[in-house]
Formats: sequence, structure tokens, C-alpha cells
Amino acid sequence: RGVHAWVCDGMARGLTDEGRSAVATYFEIPMASDKNKSAGLAHPLHPMLRRSYGILEPMFIQHVLPAAGHGLLATEEQWTKLLSTLPPAASSVADWLLKKWNGDDCDSTPEEKWIELKRRLLQFRQNESESKHRNKKKLSSSDSIRIEQWPIETVFKYSYPRLDINVSKMRNHLLKSPFCVHPKTGRVCIPINVSQVEQFDPFDVPTLPMLMKELDEYDGEEEEGRKKVQHAWQKTSLRESFEHFEKVFLGPMWKELRKEKREEAEERAAYAGDF
Repeated sequence: RGVHAWVCDGMARGLTDEGRSAVATYFEIPMASDKNKSAGLAHPLHPMLRRSYGILEPMFIQHVLPAAGHGLLATEEQWTKLLSTLPPAASSVADWLLKKWNGDDCDSTPEEKWIELKRRLLQFRQNESESKHRNKKKLSSSDSIRIEQWPIETVFKYSYPRLDINVSKMRNHLLKSPFCVHPKTGRVCIPINVSQVEQFDPFDVPTLPMLMKELDEYDGEEEEGRKKVQHAWQKTSLRESFEHFEKVFLGPMWKELRKEKREEAEERAAYAGDF
């Protein structure tokens, strides 16, 4: 139901609840919702969020906009729904784009529609800003900011990681330990090989009934010619995950702990003059 990232940096592991809360809150962004319409991104945008937008927008265009993804700009129904979320002050932009995109001669791709949408919003803000010099109705600064930030908020809404802040804030929160079993689904929590994350399927992980069947089948096979194993998990589909966990996590962490203990012993010896 989610991914738990273990941060094994020595300083991070020693953070207090207050320190952990500060780090987690730094990454959390307040997004407006149906229940809380007043929430939103600060202006000017924080540099961290500006960098995040630069990383996420290409993924948003590739995986969210087309029909192969969420289809956000793939059909008339979907782009009509998206344009309805524009700030009310930009309703004329939505009307103009709907008329164009719903026309028979419009064959633009979802990516081209997104680029055109952003360009029209920018032109609208610029035109409204110039209109104040011609004694026309001026676009308020708050409306201008909302229009400017709408593309960013939309990208974040569909692609910014959803963080379970309480998991990171407090050390006494239930820890999702590797190889524990989810009480409802029976699926086993396994470490993810980062180099193969694109191929990871959360519905293809071992389940408790599957492991029981594998153990029974292994024990029922002929022992002759079969490699002996020391642990029960080596008889199941957990073997690959456990060996990967030992190699990339347990081994390096144990090495780091031994290094810390050795440095502490050398420091104590130096203070005592015992060389």
C-alpha cells in the first residue's frame, strides 16, 4: 500500500522527533482540496519546489497526460474536466481552448495541448497586466498568482510524492519491517531492488499461502541432487529478495557499525594514552 524508504545516514538515524518532523515537513506541500480550498503553494515558490517542478513536469507529460497514462488531456471529457479547474479569472482561456480543442480540425497531442495551455495562461496574464495602463479592468495580484501557479499545482497534484508524515515524524511509529506480512492482503513486505524499480509489481510479491505451498513442495521433492539450505526462506520465492537485502543493506550497515565501534575504541584509547 506504499513504499517505506529507510534513511540509513548516521546523523539521520540519530535525529530527535523534532528534527525528524522538521525534515519531513520541509518536503510536505500544502495542496488545495475540496475540503480545504484555502491551502496552496506559497509565492514566490520555494527553490526546492521549483527544482521539483523541473523534475516532475516531464514525467507528468509522459505518464499523466496521454491515454497510456491517466489520460488527463487525451479525450474531450478529460480536458474539459481539467480546464474546469482553472481559476475563475482565467475562464476566458478555458472557453477559448475548449472551442479550439473540440473542433474537428484539432489533432494536437496531449503534450502539445499542455504547452498551448501554459502559453495561453502566460499571454492572458501579460495582456491583463498591460490593460491597467489603458484604464481597463485590472487582474488582481492574487488572481494573477493563482493563474501563474495553476500549472505547477496541477503537476504536483498528480506527480508529487504523497508522504505519510506521521511515519517520518515520530520514532515510536509502527515500523514497516522487511518481510512482515500485511494483515489484510497476506502479501509480504519485500525490499525493492532500486535498479529494477520500473519492473517492480506490488501485486506480484509473495503471499503467505504462496510461501506455505512452496515450502510443502520443496520438502516433498527428492533430496538426492538437491542443494542443501540452511534457512527455510531459501526454499521459497523470498530467496532473491532476502539475498538482495543482505547484500545492499545488512552487509553495508554492519560494516558501518563495526567501523563506528572501532573508531570509538581508538578514541577512548587515545584519551587513556593506551596505544
